[in-house]
Amino acid sequence: MGAQTLTHRAVLLEEAVEALAVRPDGTYVDGTFGRGGHSRAILERLGPRGVLIAIDRDPQALAAARSIVDPRLRAVHARLSELASVLDAQGVRHAHGMLFDLGVSSPQLEDPARGFSFRADGPLDMRMDPSSGQTAAQWLAAATEREIREAIGGYGEERFAKQIAKTIVAARDREPIVRTKQLADIVGAAVRTREPGQDPATRTFQALRILVNRELQEVSLMLPQAIARLARGGRLAVISFHSLEDRIVKRFMRAASRAELPRDLPIRASEMPQMPLKIVGRAIRASAAEIAANPRARSATLRVAERTGALLDPSLFDRIEPDAWRS
Repeated sequence: MGAQTLTHRAVLLEEAVEALAVRPDGTYVDGTFGRGGHSRAILERLGPRGVLIAIDRDPQALAAARSIVDPRLRAVHARLSELASVLDAQGVRHAHGMLFDLGVSSPQLEDPARGFSFRADGPLDMRMDPSSGQTAAQWLAAATEREIREAIGGYGEERFAKQIAKTIVAARDREPIVRTKQLADIVGAAVRTREPGQDPATRTFQALRILVNRELQEVSLMLPQAIARLARGGRLAVISFHSLEDRIVKRFMRAASRAELPRDLPIRASEMPQMPLKIVGRAIRASAAEIAANPRARSATLRVAERTGALLDPSLFDRIEPDAWRS
């Protein structure tokens, strides 16, 4: 199936765009364009003077964005961690809202040539931007058994990481591991039991994808830039698809919205220092109807926060460890 024919349903579409509280003349960022479901919904709410900056690191996603003929839409090829430099290049000092739909998209998963999935055989690539960086096959060829074990255990939360790593190293001594089905079979030989309905290779593939694309590091680097470039009253909406991402987002929003004071310090509520973020509502998850129509939505979590008028103290982010997801 050609990549151009692959479809993608934007998860939590109405909830995420509603959370942005789009103003017609505002400037907005869709930090993960994908196939444009969220961007199109934002454009529907923007007036003629509104601006939407769509960012994606996947060239195929950018090609889809550039096919939308709309002077309000600006498509940019960049990583999440390059958010501030993208806004600088676009002449945007502050945005009125930012939306980030993290993780891998359906077209990426469904295209065997991209190597994200074990459902169909393809090259073991997994790069969101195939034009740069190391493939999963290249990393597996050079990594030590310990590095493989730690990656699969940490990024994949795989309890059989030790057995899988040992089996991978033994297999690559016989021949290079370069195909998705080849790796899936190797993992399947190492993992004899698994939760009902889950393929033994699921967590290993997740781990390698996260590692190759530095997904958690990209999110951690993006969040401080997002809060620094939001206008007062601007909304930050983040959709995550697994616990590692969601943990980073949750802890970041909590740290940026709660003052850290000694528990026994006598202080009135009115005297509490104002923080740069205010959490908006509770975490939102997909409805049963959406999950039935799009099973990928089952693991999605949307968190929303609003920028206050408080000055941003850079030391705030010293409280957020880059690898906080590990604990």
